[in-house]
Amino acid sequence: MHGETVLRVRDLSVQFDSIDGTVHAVNNVSFDLKRGETLGIVGESGSGKSVSMMSLVRLIAEPPGKITSGSAMFITSDGEVDLLSLSRRQLSRLRGDRIGFIFQDPMSSLNPLMSVGAQIAESVRKHTQLQRAAAKTRAIELLEHVGIPGAKQRYDNYPHQFSGGMRQRVMIAIAISCNPDILIADEPTTALDVTVQAQIADLTNRLCKELSISVIWISHDLGVVAGLADQLMVMYGGTVVEYGEVEQVYAHPRHPYTIGLLGALPKLSKTEERLVNIAGAPPSLFSPPTQCPFADRCPWVFERCESERPALYDVGGEGRAGVVRSDDATDGRGSSDGWVDSHLTACFYDLERNRRRDADEPVAVRPGALAHEEQG
Repeated sequence: MHGETVLRVRDLSVQFDSIDGTVHAVNNVSFDLKRGETLGIVGESGSGKSVSMMSLVRLIAEPPGKITSGSAMFITSDGEVDLLSLSRRQLSRLRGDRIGFIFQDPMSSLNPLMSVGAQIAESVRKHTQLQRAAAKTRAIELLEHVGIPGAKQRYDNYPHQFSGGMRQRVMIAIAISCNPDILIADEPTTALDVTVQAQIADLTNRLCKELSISVIWISHDLGVVAGLADQLMVMYGGTVVEYGEVEQVYAHPRHPYTIGLLGALPKLSKTEERLVNIAGAPPSLFSPPTQCPFADRCPWVFERCESERPALYDVGGEGRAGVVRSDDATDGRGSSDGWVDSHLTACFYDLERNRRRDADEPVAVRPGALAHEEQG
């Protein structure tokens, strides 16, 4: 899918102050999101997936949280605006209107003292000019649209009267109620059983394709993301370790962590094959990243990995859409030679050629370089 870029994030870093010290939760994260496209973000708990996305619209607690660098250009027909430069009042107008959310636990996200219909209508009235009766009609239409039977009768029901899957359908209805440009889905299927997971994922995918909504789907489940995403971003230790078209990354993973994640997925065709176990534990985030965050768990580690943080190397092979170079990585127009069409990995070991990368080998993007280029 080749559309215009709707969100361009560069060099995003987020820290949290705590009694034990400063947590460097997100470090120099950059990505592009095209209109009508789905970006899957995967990684284990604590990798920075949710924090990086929530910080874009200031849904992290400040303090203790703090955005220390970066830009997030939201691009619409009305122009460009840096989300990180907006006031909380300005962001409040965007949240729920131009940017929708589906959170992990609908029971804690929905108001238990309001009917589900009233909560959908409230969102509609806040961001549109519709009056109470018209907003109610719109809410019923949305309930029908997300597959809730007897929508008119269920309008007055409360969250506890719905199953987990049905509550998540209500959350989807709220998220798309104002036809947003971007939908951020933060592990929306985690608390659901496998059958309902598939239903919710298919519903979200279908609705967003129909409405041309760009989606950021956060998950720890590579199996779910495989059937949804167009682009894939793998995060570890608060950094991006691999990025590219989902088919390219799944077929030719180029980072040891991605290989480990894919190796841990059960395969029906190989029932007797032992699954991969990634030994060790995630890195401490109490100090700034000065080495490869995966070094302590990596089977290909060598001296350079423990003394230097890897840049993003362009590892795309034949048939890849384009090449990222440092002088056009901030293009942002969704062109064939831009950031969004590349397969990148942050690893000093070239897994394809089974060799260590030379110190003077060209890189696609160095940590923190994108923001500096844009400012220049």
